[in-house]
Amino acid sequence: QVQLVESGGGLVQVGGSLRLSCEVSGRTFGSTAMGWFRQAPGKERECVAAINWSGANTNYADSGKGRFTISGDNAKNTMFLQMNSLKPEDTAVYYCAARRFSAVPATTPSQYAYWGQGTQVTVSS
Repeated sequence: QVQLVESGGGLVQVGGSLRLSCEVSGRTFGSTAMGWFRQAPGKERECVAAINWSGANTNYADSGKGRFTISGDNAKNTMFLQMNSLKPEDTAVYYCAARRFSAVPATTPSQYAYWGQGTQVTVSS
């Protein structure tokens, strides 16, 4: 059974940084595309970034380009999201997700089969 466990969220001031981690178990890490999503209260879940390790392809939402970096460590079976220059509008629950079979770093939530429980990120002004 595939399990994804996020960590690293918390409270940070505007302009600060956080590094989210997503530990993967139950499958070969990097065998399919994975992504980071977020959902703020009253809003739809949106993709922040997605990655395909084998092809080193990444997709970033406009909101995170230049500020967020998605990466992974195959040896540790872990995916990361480095977030810099955080803004109040980045406040949300952040989720990691994995696709079932495809290696395409898609950005639509419905294309992902496995999800973590989420970690709260709050940016105070």
